Amino acid sequence: MNRNNPTFPGAARYLEDIQVGDHFSTASYAMHTARIKAFAKEFDPQPFHLDEVAAQASLFGGLAASGWHTAAVTMKLLVTGNLNLAGGMIGTSVEVGWPTPTRADDILHVESEVVAVETSRSRPDRGIVTLRSETLNQDGKVVQKMLAKVLVWRRSTIVNGDK
Repeated sequence: MNRNNPTFPGAARYLEDIQVGDHFSTASYAMHTARIKAFAKEFDPQPFHLDEVAAQASLFGGLAASGWHTAAVTMKLLVTGNLNLAGGMIGTSVEVGWPTPTRADDILHVESEVVAVETSRSRPDRGIVTLRSETLNQDGKVVQKMLAKVLVWRRSTIVNGDK
């Protein structure tokens, strides 16, 4: 399997290229009422995600995107952003929270920081990078917090560009 990521431009990053404290920012993504309702209809069909009147009477006080919709948008932004991990973004675990609802017409982007880099003791061709990410709206309000551990390949074990 080729460890480079030909889908997205830019040099692929290997474990050796990543350090604690590295920061990454993504492009933006616009949430719209139609997208919120379509996602909810298929994956999280609760009234406060589907109907403005029902949402007004809910804890959210208005239409709110599913947290899983926000998580999916976060993933898209991370994968298409400038982190560009060799072999793709392969999650091993994640902790996620939604401190503020995502609303229709929010413009989201993600800010991430590397908080740990560990080489695997049992599999020297890879390691685990821990990323702390915040998904923010256009007002700088955090709509999602995430701590993710992702598998990252080591360049030093790659022979002829593949494994």
